[in-house]
Amino acid sequence: MIKRKIYIADDDTNIRLIIKAFLENSGYIVKDYKTGDLLLTAFINSPPDLVILDVMMPGSSGYVICKEIRKISNVPIIILTARDSDLDNTTGMELGSDDYLIKPFSPTALVMRVESLLKRIEYDHFFRI
Repeated sequence: MIKRKIYIADDDTNIRLIIKAFLENSGYIVKDYKTGDLLLTAFINSPPDLVILDVMMPGSSGYVICKEIRKISNVPIIILTARDSDLDNTTGMELGSDDYLIKPFSPTALVMRVESLLKRIEYDHFFRI
């Protein structure tokens, strides 16, 4: 089984470490970043299989990072944020995220969403060959 690589950007260290622990316990390779700008730089050098972005971070917002990633990749992106208005959700989806999860969140539910997105990508790839 191939280990999938996931990048997380969130300025809250506790949230990053919780997400990282849950995903690593599920068999993923996880790199975490305290800003979206750091994640984007890493992404350009070595793209992951999935990205999880907070919206409100120092530097570029998660929305900006999502938009920049979409210019170069179709990698699955999950927005994970405390911003819970319909407008925020719509903005995230229109910029290219595949899912939008509101904080506080269940780490188990996040892992399930990650697994679902990655299975869909594998399924789509299998049937394109």
